Amino acid sequence: MSQGNINPGIASLKPYMPGKPIEELTRELGITNVIKLASNENPRGPSPATLEALQAPLRSLSRYPDGGGFLLKQALAEHLDVATSQLTLGNGSNDVLDLAARISLTPGSQAIVSAHAFVVYRLAVASCGCELVEVPARDFGADLEGFLAAVNERTAIVFLANPNNPTGTWVNETLLTDFLDRLPSRIWVVLDEAYAEYVDAPGYPDGLALQRRYPNLIVTRTFSKIYALAGLRVGYSVSTPEVADLLNRARQPFNLNSLALAGAQAALRDRDFVIQSRTLNAAGMRQLEAGLAAQGLEFIPSVGNFVTFALPAGVESKTAAAVYQKLLREGVIVRPVAEYGLTNHLRVSVGLPAENERFVDTLARVLAS
Repeated sequence: MSQGNINPGIASLKPYMPGKPIEELTRELGITNVIKLASNENPRGPSPATLEALQAPLRSLSRYPDGGGFLLKQALAEHLDVATSQLTLGNGSNDVLDLAARISLTPGSQAIVSAHAFVVYRLAVASCGCELVEVPARDFGADLEGFLAAVNERTAIVFLANPNNPTGTWVNETLLTDFLDRLPSRIWVVLDEAYAEYVDAPGYPDGLALQRRYPNLIVTRTFSKIYALAGLRVGYSVSTPEVADLLNRARQPFNLNSLALAGAQAALRDRDFVIQSRTLNAAGMRQLEAGLAAQGLEFIPSVGNFVTFALPAGVESKTAAAVYQKLLREGVIVRPVAEYGLTNHLRVSVGLPAENERFVDTLARVLAS
């Protein structure tokens, strides 16, 4: 059968593979009492105040949402101390990442990313039919000197996650500022701060403060992580008004639904929920790291809400793929990260204390079998 012309960038892509849903594992193996520690979600679920705020828009679902997100932009502007004209709303922050690629990449241009970087960068660049330059990682994190060495006249945009998913590594303010000072100002820099609210590390840079100094900087954030709204898909970027205007020209109409807009506004107001979630995450991270260390497993120190760990090398029954499948059969879902170049690692998200304990105990049992 004949078919029309196909964008070669799209034809070569592999679809994004999310963490396995609980419902899918139940269907496949008939397992109940499943815990999912695969997608870096807030294990607490949305705050009660957010759930309450979702009731009102249910009565007007026959109406289109506010296409400009006026109230959410007003709330974000006040919360972040930025102008509403600097904001672009997205259907998750990956929507804004895609928009940034679309406004900056033209035929023949290039984008730079780090090895082990969020796979959506690759998808966005390939969808534009452009070349992705992957810089080897340094200690599992971004090598900014390597980024600078990779720059040429075709470089249009750089994607940098801080902290990075799936490694949890981060770049400090000194290194990032030096990089921005030395990078040609014609090159866009997307600073992906999806996990910024979890970070408690001296020297971690404030992307919004840097954005005021560097007009080529686009900072992206999300409500999917600490705000516990992954199912509603709300993200945003902060940039200069001129860049936000370009992003909003490329943005699809009504890309945020009414429930997403209302839920995000309520979540932003609930500061106590964010503080409590950060505290719970810090304790959970200590619990996971202690459990992995007790089993002699190496892990990548993380400042996010997840940790990536290595499996024993050279043991066929204990490869990442084998252990992942064995954990699934025990009702524990974690995340394989082979597509990120980490073929013998798995990533586990911080869960509730009982979930963390179950993962650690189950992993020990699987590795001993």
